[in-house]
Amino acid sequence: SHSLTRRLNMTSTPKVSEDEPVVQLTARDFKGKADPDWCPGCGDFGVLNSLQRSCAELGMKPHEILVVSGIGCSSNLPGYINAYGMHTLHGRSLAFATGAKMANHDLNVIVTGGDGDGYGIGGNHFTHTARRNVDLTYIVMNNQIYGLTTGQISPTSRDGMKTKSTPFGSVEMPINPITSSIMNGATFVARGYSGDVRHLNDLIKEAIQHKGFSHIDVFSPCVTFNHDNGHPFFKDRVTKLEDENHDTSDWKAACEKAMVWGDQIYTGVFFKVEARESLGDREPVLEREGPLAKRSLGLSNEQADKLIKATM
Repeated sequence: SHSLTRRLNMTSTPKVSEDEPVVQLTARDFKGKADPDWCPGCGDFGVLNSLQRSCAELGMKPHEILVVSGIGCSSNLPGYINAYGMHTLHGRSLAFATGAKMANHDLNVIVTGGDGDGYGIGGNHFTHTARRNVDLTYIVMNNQIYGLTTGQISPTSRDGMKTKSTPFGSVEMPINPITSSIMNGATFVARGYSGDVRHLNDLIKEAIQHKGFSHIDVFSPCVTFNHDNGHPFFKDRVTKLEDENHDTSDWKAACEKAMVWGDQIYTGVFFKVEARESLGDREPVLEREGPLAKRSLGLSNEQADKLIKATM
């Protein structure tokens, strides 16, 4: 029974003695045991670096973080960061992450993935997680192509883009992740660029600190299969919303800025609202009795032993 209890509560934050010295970790302390196997020049390196720096600068500890992903090049990220991690099903990362957050509110749950995983196969979960305002941080590495399967169009590929699956050019209009997120109910919506690590670092920190569903769409160029939207394309176009005194409480202005796509493309925080409660705060059962990870197991020793034997 002790073993089962330990496993069910392994993500709970351990108590720290008041006499125990506070240790400030660095980005290096969040480096995972495995080295990334992304292609040289991949934008995902910048996202990983920004996330590691953000966790360190916020004073977080590895045991306080759970990183969840789906399937894809970018979804390998949980293996490259020193924290709890789950590499789940294609398009289902937000569903797994919601369960973890509802079970343990103290856990900082960060979801990572790509545009195909999040906006295509996982589009349904993206919609409803935003609608429910689950207290998660969702970082989508948007390279506008399916990289892991070697170069097919994704939901964010531009109209007319030639790929392995569209040799004569795509005939589909791309999704706009920012406007979709705002309209679905997300309470923190931002866009970053992996080539600007410091700016992205600031966005990730703000997203993690926000109480509610935080969504960051990150331009993370695929240097191997997407030759339309590489680093040169974005470096000449990205413009920070902070430089234009954008009102992040104005959802209409946020959507208008998000629709701009041409010689100028905006990055930064598009929309933010603090007044709306997260799902964990609104759920009566969780509010009355607290998160599941903090409750007693509710099984006798005999029942626990029987359950352990059945699963071994």
